[in-house]
Amino acid sequence: MSDMHALRATDPEIFNLIALETKRQAEYIRLIPSENYASSAVMEATGSILNNKYSEGYPGKRYYEGQDYVDKVETLAIERAKSLFGMQHANVQPYSGSPANQAVYLALAKPGEPVMGLGLPFGGHLTHGWGVNFSGIHYKSAQYEVSPDTHRVDLNKVEALAKVTKPKLIFCGGTAYPRTWDYAGFAEIAAKVGAVLVADIAHVAGLIAAGAHPHPYPHAKIITTTTHKTLRGPRGGMILCDTAYAKDVDRAVFPGLQGGPHDHTTAAIAVALKEAATPEFRAYGHQVVKNAKALAAALQTRGFRLISGGTDNHLILIDVTPRGITGKPAARALHEAGIECNYNTIPFDPRKPFDPSGVRIGTPSITSRGMLEKDMDPIAAWIDRVLQVADDAAKLHKIRAEIAEFCKAFPAPGIRVA
Repeated sequence: MSDMHALRATDPEIFNLIALETKRQAEYIRLIPSENYASSAVMEATGSILNNKYSEGYPGKRYYEGQDYVDKVETLAIERAKSLFGMQHANVQPYSGSPANQAVYLALAKPGEPVMGLGLPFGGHLTHGWGVNFSGIHYKSAQYEVSPDTHRVDLNKVEALAKVTKPKLIFCGGTAYPRTWDYAGFAEIAAKVGAVLVADIAHVAGLIAAGAHPHPYPHAKIITTTTHKTLRGPRGGMILCDTAYAKDVDRAVFPGLQGGPHDHTTAAIAVALKEAATPEFRAYGHQVVKNAKALAAALQTRGFRLISGGTDNHLILIDVTPRGITGKPAARALHEAGIECNYNTIPFDPRKPFDPSGVRIGTPSITSRGMLEKDMDPIAAWIDRVLQVADDAAKLHKIRAEIAEFCKAFPAPGIRVA
């Protein structure tokens, strides 16, 4: 944490809350798979003077003057995104992943047209057609599921559903799916029904950049993503696509959905993309997967039931009900003990979403701290202990002290604790 002299003087309440959160992030084992640690360079760009600029439009075609350097910043981000992911076009202006997906709908589908995506209870995302979201409200959504036996996507069932519903767009990707995606298989289905395949890689973008997860291109000609999570950038979004879709996508982002881009975020995205093009980041992405597999194995050794039987990527979905506890109290007990996760539905969950059967964990943050496979066994042991003593506050706080001491050996990137 920087000294933040001005913030301390102007608003000590906010300063103190940030200080406490800094300490928490340093002392907790953070296992939420959508969270990570951005580098000091990324955070410096995020908090830079670019926060003061307004830049509606695109490089060379702005509605405001004073774009001498902002245009260069955004162009760098665009070129780095295209290079890193091997794509023809990139839009780095979406405020996050959901607006990026919304822009794709606006660009390629009309309200009321059919679309398809993985259902939320099976690991999909709200914006892939779930009923309470704009994508399920404004479009005629069909939701595919995972197999009840394997908890994996069954492409035969996806194809059967697509042939009946004939969607304009098919989304693949999810937020709680621990396996790799068969992009080629999805592309074949999309071609058979005349749909456009969209790959939402928000969770696995960093793994793809590192070569630790299959790349959706050229099977999917449109890719959406966040820029944080495994990519370790700021909270933002991107759309990558072939030039055939570039004009429609750009027009959908601006002026279709957004006004001025967040130039400070664009700069931080550019920094993160530069970092992601290094050999060190490639090693990081592969280590994320190694750690996830090691943590999954250590949990299975202790009798935990893992959805789909393990993981191919950065996340693990655990059914905790065989331990005599449900997802919400399990997540709260883990938090009290210094382990951060989130409660999550599991496929075909008989429980309600606000207190489901599972918890979701992942390894991006702990890998950013330098933890390796050998460090996964003690983490699994702590998770096991916590769920055994979930109602004993004193024992949970004792574990939290152990974890805080453990974390001292793994300094968190971008964090300086006073």
